[in-house]
Amino acid sequence: MKILFTFFTPSGGMETLNRIRCKALRKIGVECHLMYTHDGEGLKNVVDIPTYVLRGDGEIGWLLEKERFDLVIVCTDDKMLVTMRRIGYQGPLVFELQGLGPMETAHAFMSESAGRIRPTTDALLIPRTKHLEMLLAAYLKGMPYFSFDNPLDTEAFGYVAYPPKPFPIIGWIGRLEANKNWREYLLLGARLIDRYPDACLWMFEDSTLRQPHEKAQFDKWVNGLQLQSKLMTLSNVPHAQIADYLSVIGDSGGFLCSTSVLEGFGYAVAEAMLCRCPVLTTDSDGIRRLLIHNGTGKLYRQGSIEQAFAEAKSLMGDATLRSSIRLQAENHIRQHFSAEQYTAHFMSMAETVTKRKSGT
Repeated sequence: MKILFTFFTPSGGMETLNRIRCKALRKIGVECHLMYTHDGEGLKNVVDIPTYVLRGDGEIGWLLEKERFDLVIVCTDDKMLVTMRRIGYQGPLVFELQGLGPMETAHAFMSESAGRIRPTTDALLIPRTKHLEMLLAAYLKGMPYFSFDNPLDTEAFGYVAYPPKPFPIIGWIGRLEANKNWREYLLLGARLIDRYPDACLWMFEDSTLRQPHEKAQFDKWVNGLQLQSKLMTLSNVPHAQIADYLSVIGDSGGFLCSTSVLEGFGYAVAEAMLCRCPVLTTDSDGIRRLLIHNGTGKLYRQGSIEQAFAEAKSLMGDATLRSSIRLQAENHIRQHFSAEQYTAHFMSMAETVTKRKSGT
């Protein structure tokens, strides 16, 4: 079987997901290709996977004619569904939703795109996330859909031992945008530095995706909270090195902080758990598949800096709890989010959709 996965930009969680699943599916004899409509820093993470950056009908049509894919998975880009059908692709087409931001944004997207999705798409694919199921029921009721957890590369990505830093590090991974809620991270970080003067803040982002007005606001907040000397921003770190950074954060006595308003899955959180880096995160729908409070991580109510501060102190000060969380979190990811489990679910979906399309 030959499969094409498409998305807008090779960045963030989707770049990670595409890379991991292509590698996993290749192990069972499935040939996977990636197509993006815009260039991006994440391309440097891709090795040994045919990858294209194409936009026009002619370019995309050339690829479809050349490769004759048995299945196409289009993520989020509802206009690409129309393009695929317009240029003559008649095979099975699956529309994938991984996360649409805050609910008001998600409702607006679904309301506007449902008319393109329904007539072009053979099935829908989502991670096991309640708010996405609710959106499908509201806007695409009756369409066949599949829901299973995203995979992690539990073989090649994980904890790496380094000499521990002599100061705690509070990390954050995301884009400078409203849904990632970077302001809340800075507010919490300022409180923690007051409590732990030797602590440092590390922020990982993709600077090429910054909006100028958001960057201006970010700089204003950093200056206003007097964090200039305590904050290190790292842009476009190769994915292969992220495990090193997360492991260092975990061993420093710090943690990864996720402040998102809403997540469909949360790759940053899952990868931190796999690297024994404890996580403090907002109680977001997609995160609940990963975290059990005080079991595999720490949850707090979005907007409550006081609660986040209290949970952070517990995570940094209670050595027994911290050790237990690190161990249980890593085991939880390895047990429930392996690439092997994903490929079994994915191939069952692919075979079902292909048979329905062919009428067999």
